[in-house]
Amino acid sequence: MASTPSNVHVSAHPCLLAKLSKLRSKSTAAKEVKSLVHEISLLVASEALAASLKTSPGPKDVTSIGFEYTTTQITPDNICLVPILRSGLGMVDALQTLLPEPVAVHHLGLYREPTTLEPVEYYNNLPNHIGADAGKNADKLAIILDPIIATGGTCAAAIQTLREWGVDRILVISVIAALPGVQKAAREWPEGVEIWCAGVDSELTPEGMLQPGLGDIGDRLFLTIGK
Repeated sequence: MASTPSNVHVSAHPCLLAKLSKLRSKSTAAKEVKSLVHEISLLVASEALAASLKTSPGPKDVTSIGFEYTTTQITPDNICLVPILRSGLGMVDALQTLLPEPVAVHHLGLYREPTTLEPVEYYNNLPNHIGADAGKNADKLAIILDPIIATGGTCAAAIQTLREWGVDRILVISVIAALPGVQKAAREWPEGVEIWCAGVDSELTPEGMLQPGLGDIGDRLFLTIGK
């Protein structure tokens, strides 16, 4: 298999690989699918945030038995989560669990047009993302949550939208990606984007699905298979 770009990081964590294998199975029940997506997101995001965040001294505080200590803060402090609707919603709780304080969640709605497989945006609630105010309220670090990067078109479109909004950096957290798709997404803004995932499949079907992949993770999460 061809190599991934330098700004793409594929985990080698043995627990992640085992969980990913379980998530692939069609016999895995919907309740467990939700749990596995959450657990995989926790592990991938833990690796991504460890490499992407820094700490700085905060104000003094006092322990429960009276000792003073210097608190620890993370930088940057203006971080937002951007789940790609709808399947990205299944990853939000994992990231909020990891971060020491709740952060803003902005939603992007994108779908692939069935014939061309090109992304179509149908929802965007980034603050002041249009006109003269674009960039004034942008966060320094945006974390895109996209469980499956298939053709890469949706992820690349989200990256471009956030870049135009004015963020300084973007992390993409994904469960699994197709090699052609993650290569495309990584090229969208190489100096500003890091992509982290649990696994990479080398092939796509003619319909743009990962092979062997996970199926449609949105359908599996929200019980809409066969809609």
